[in-house]
Amino acid sequence: MPRRFETRDTGAVAAADITRTMRLIQFADSMFPVGAFSFSNGLETAVSESVVTDAATLREYVLTVVSQAAACDGIAVLAAHRGVVGGDFDRVLAADHAVLARKLSEEARTMSTRMGKKLAELGSDLTGGVTFGKWLAAVKSGEAPGTYPVGVGIAFAEMNSPEQDAFAAHQYGAATTVLGAALRLLRVDHVATQRILFEVNAHTARDYADIADRTIDDMSTFAPMADILAAVHVRAHVRMFMT
Repeated sequence: MPRRFETRDTGAVAAADITRTMRLIQFADSMFPVGAFSFSNGLETAVSESVVTDAATLREYVLTVVSQAAACDGIAVLAAHRGVVGGDFDRVLAADHAVLARKLSEEARTMSTRMGKKLAELGSDLTGGVTFGKWLAAVKSGEAPGTYPVGVGIAFAEMNSPEQDAFAAHQYGAATTVLGAALRLLRVDHVATQRILFEVNAHTARDYADIADRTIDDMSTFAPMADILAAVHVRAHVRMFMT
């Protein structure tokens, strides 16, 4: 007899799992309208300065970006998520300010807050969550800067999704922002970018394990070349992207 696959109960538990997966896909999608397509995460200048020239150097660049994202913004994602779950809005605000304080370049700050405000507006509309509304009001009043990583943490907490989903969506977004820009800036094809993304996906669980026990005091980013490239990009005469 042919082997039958064991299936889980098709009731509420399975339905919740499917909904959770679909919402993870939606919020991680590069087409999610928060303006990610306007940014290259520094790739534009890296290409113009011949730091990134092909698929191999693009791979190294993307892996560096996601590693830095995990050690800094990724911690804020978890802190914000835990703040919402624990009913501690001060923790959410602290994570928000910590993100902005660690962005050295004006463009990096602009990228994070513009995407964050878009996510606050859209997330509040989609989820109807109390914390989203409270955070959006704090952003509008100037009490909170409204950074994107904090928005991701809030969104997944409001949807009752675990913090691992929030971290995965954030890391996926960091990678796809660069890879989407790469298709317009470099002689690379979709196969090459998907190979890189596939590798990033395989590393994400390890990156989560590395930072899961860290606090916002442990947030750090050390990427001197990225900071130099960001400074160069500000003064560029021709720019396709905002970072």
